[in-house]
Amino acid sequence: MEPIPDLMKAVQLVGHGGLDQLVYRDDVPTPAPDAGEVLIDVHACGMNNTDVWVREGAYGSETDAAEVSTWRRGRSTLEFPRIQGTDTVGEIVAVGDGVPPERVGTRVMVDFSIYNRPEGDDSLADIDYIGHGRDGGYAEYVAVPAENAYEITADISDAELATFCCAYLTAEQMLDRSRLADGERVLVTGASGGVGSAIVQLARVRGAIPYAVTSAGKEEALREIGAEGTILRDVEDLVAEVERVVDGPVDVVADLVAGPMFNDLLRILRPEGRYSTAGAIGGPVVDLDLRTMYLKQLELHGSSQGTRTAFRRLVRYISDGEIKPLLDRTFRLSDFHEAQRTFMSKTYIGKLVVVPDRHWDTVGAPHVAS
Repeated sequence: MEPIPDLMKAVQLVGHGGLDQLVYRDDVPTPAPDAGEVLIDVHACGMNNTDVWVREGAYGSETDAAEVSTWRRGRSTLEFPRIQGTDTVGEIVAVGDGVPPERVGTRVMVDFSIYNRPEGDDSLADIDYIGHGRDGGYAEYVAVPAENAYEITADISDAELATFCCAYLTAEQMLDRSRLADGERVLVTGASGGVGSAIVQLARVRGAIPYAVTSAGKEEALREIGAEGTILRDVEDLVAEVERVVDGPVDVVADLVAGPMFNDLLRILRPEGRYSTAGAIGGPVVDLDLRTMYLKQLELHGSSQGTRTAFRRLVRYISDGEIKPLLDRTFRLSDFHEAQRTFMSKTYIGKLVVVPDRHWDTVGAPHVAS
């Protein structure tokens, strides 16, 4: 095993704003694991919408939707400079006091959630995450609590493994919140993205029937991962098109887009249907006709991240081969601006993954044009 350097390469977020606020440095102190922590040699780290929204300060406040605010409204733990990156995969290279030294050398995937609640308490009221409340994986090394590092032995590459964490945990929590059950139909918006494509797969694991709202050219890829049918998001009459495509009533809407289509999504739901959201890339401020909500006896669920129980379920799904990675391509850590520009373009399907340059030949290069 190579010696651990005193300084490492990392991308630091130095303030709210544009891409210029993301700075690639080669002189960042390498973290040392505190008691109960492990140090991970990062091999790959997946990209997520939250990275962009936190950089932009785009979360608003309860009284001003345009206010510059980070992910934890009114109780932010974000400090600058901050290394973002939630979906960390790598190898444990050092341990802190109280952690068995035998864990060194273990390949791990990181549960990025900072639960701030004891084991057994699944409340997410106080949740934070690695990459926001503490430094994350857009770096050569990251220190995390030992219990957040899960050994993975599945026959899957590091870059592919880095597609699962945030997107699939968020997706699983959305389906838990909406109680999606065997045989039910779920309509998924933003279905070609990381969370949306995860919902499609995880719905099938539950025995449910997913239908995908997407843009032209992505239909076949979504059918290949389990979508029963597809609906183009810019169709003139979304309600009529869903009625035409979906074979039966829509029990659950799993929405990642919102914006102008929000009220149509409530119209699409059957009486006593359930709506769940964990994102609003089409616009977070929406028109809601409360009469649609109460006359149809609808349930509306807000959701973010997920529980320890849900994360362990994902680890089992990966080990059993029940879910598959949807990796579009990889980028060098030193090309982070290009990676985030591509991410923001939304012209791909699945996930983008960043790889530290020192691991590029073995981890990143094989997937540069997946």
